[in-house]
Amino acid sequence: MKKSRGRTGRKRRRKHLQSFMDGVNCSDKPKYIKLRKWLKDRGFEDRNLRPAQFRGTGRGLMTTKALQVRDLIISLPEKCLLTTGTVLSSCLGEYIMKWKPPVSPLIALCTFLIAEKHAGEKSLWKPYLDVLPETYTCPVCLEHDVVSLLPEPLRKKAQEQRTMVHELYVTSKVFFSSLQPLFAEDVGAIFNYSALEWAWCTINTRTIYMKHSQRECFSLEPDVYALAPYLDLLNHSPNVQVKAAFSEQTRSYEIWTNSQCKKYEEVFICYGPHDNQRLLLEYGFVATDNPHSSVYVSSDTLLRYFPPLDKQRNTKLSILKDHDFLENLTFGWDGPSWRLLTALKLLCLEADEFTCWRRTLLGDSISARNEQQTLNITAKICHFLIEDTQHVLLQISQLKRNKEKLKNHLALVEALRLEDLKILQKSAEILCKLNSTT
Repeated sequence: MKKSRGRTGRKRRRKHLQSFMDGVNCSDKPKYIKLRKWLKDRGFEDRNLRPAQFRGTGRGLMTTKALQVRDLIISLPEKCLLTTGTVLSSCLGEYIMKWKPPVSPLIALCTFLIAEKHAGEKSLWKPYLDVLPETYTCPVCLEHDVVSLLPEPLRKKAQEQRTMVHELYVTSKVFFSSLQPLFAEDVGAIFNYSALEWAWCTINTRTIYMKHSQRECFSLEPDVYALAPYLDLLNHSPNVQVKAAFSEQTRSYEIWTNSQCKKYEEVFICYGPHDNQRLLLEYGFVATDNPHSSVYVSSDTLLRYFPPLDKQRNTKLSILKDHDFLENLTFGWDGPSWRLLTALKLLCLEADEFTCWRRTLLGDSISARNEQQTLNITAKICHFLIEDTQHVLLQISQLKRNKEKLKNHLALVEALRLEDLKILQKSAEILCKLNSTT
């Protein structure tokens, strides 16, 4: 009998280990024990979700029971949410309410996070702050060497993001100075640029959308942010569907699943139908095999294959610009987008076809010659982007060997570029088939 029980015990252990193969349960770690107790004191009770470390996505939440369509994933009480209301009820409130011109809801939340992090053990929000990332991988945090390896449209947006955060810091310094009476240390050392960058990334990557009524003490920017402890451990997948909103009946932020999830698997939510460039820009990660992903074609690349001596070139460019056909030109998993093909068709119009440009923008076929030339140039652009992507991947590979401290950031850009390469190669196959049929 003992032997039999031993075998059964071993089977049970093997089965248990198998269940946790993809995710290592982390709920026994002190920081998560403290966070769950802290949330319980604020009315949150959850028996089905456990913090875990996953191979593909890092930290996330696993379910201890199978989830069916329309099951409630999580219900986080209002008391657990960190909003501008939380900020105003803190010692910062009186300083914010009397400050002119009013600060934005975003700056109010950033200020609160920095102040609470500085307070350390004295902070009422310490159990939450302790599970927040110390660093982020949004483009604003990346080194110049890494940003330069991003695709051109994303590189431009990354630079805009950096400028915006820097301006946010510069314009908030005088307000930060007004908080000196609350601190024994110099506020310049507490509210420095790196502290603001961390707070901004925390809010930008982790807040849920929750509309609040306009308050006079804030500027006119929308007050739509709420930080949601524990809930924000849920990772994104483009392949799931959820319903998420604040419930007036339960006074809780609720997420309901429209997808099934097996027991002990990672529970995902969807941040929206974002491509990988948007995910990297806003959240600092890339999704593998993202069905929403695209490779963007810049106007410079678009014009690379057109003769500069075309007398109607400038007129064609003006038409494309006026009709918003120089932006969002892409290659996707299903080949070149309609917008890209339309822009190229217009650029390929011969002098005797040019009067038909309006029909081109509506999607009409002008001539067999125009269709064929459009496909040829589209294929050339696709191959150019493949070669450019392969060249950048080679650069990344070399940099990873030489710059150890940039390894994680380089791996992120590498993941983006590898996804781009897959999309471009798929598009090249599709174009090859289209060319052979025409």
